[in-house]
Amino acid sequence: MTKTKKIDLNCDLGEGVNNDPEIMPLITSCNIACGGHAGSLATIAQVIALAKENRVRAGAHPSFPDKKNFGRQFLSMPISLLRESLVGQINILALECRRQEVEMHHIKPHGALYNKCAVDKTYGEMMVSLTEEYFPKAKLYVPFGSVIAEIAKNRVEVSYEIFADRNYNADHTLVSRKSENALIINEEDLLKHILFMVKEGKIRTVNGMEIPTRADTLCLHSDTPGASEMIKKINATLTEAGLLKTKL
Repeated sequence: MTKTKKIDLNCDLGEGVNNDPEIMPLITSCNIACGGHAGSLATIAQVIALAKENRVRAGAHPSFPDKKNFGRQFLSMPISLLRESLVGQINILALECRRQEVEMHHIKPHGALYNKCAVDKTYGEMMVSLTEEYFPKAKLYVPFGSVIAEIAKNRVEVSYEIFADRNYNADHTLVSRKSENALIINEEDLLKHILFMVKEGKIRTVNGMEIPTRADTLCLHSDTPGASEMIKKINATLTEAGLLKTKL
């Protein structure tokens, strides 16, 4: 068993699910949609204010500019234009953070962009370079063992992320949302999945393999069915085990 440490509990918010006020008090960091796949100036301001009130670390959740598909499909576009869009999205959040005197703690790519950066050097380099150039104080939330994590070494600080409500393939990628077994929504299975990853430093994949991981931050998606109740259970389980990171 690996030595355990306290883990950050994060959630993607400002995505129009309308459960942000229920979830925010139970997490330690949030990833705020900043216009690419969801979100507006008004929702960004609201979620930052909510994060400040609850002493939750605020981060940017940029995406392919594709609200039609909620940023969950790869969008073929010139990478220079994508980079420009991402810098613009993150800047909107960074400026509102500054206005409300809140630190922008991290950046976490959303959906298809997150997955692409995890396996593709061109996209991983683009994400690391724009963070390094424009937002050097922000951490990047990335998967352990990913292409982007390797590129970021000695350039940008990272937090290794695991997912509470998603099943994994043997190559550390998440099972496609097109598959029936993509999501973990059974409470008992969810908590076993989380504690195994956090305590053992391993992921049990859909085909029964155990692969190594490192976990600094744990994500539950706010649009997973029953997310509000799930986050209560996760918070209580991690708190009882002495594994939940403190708030700001």
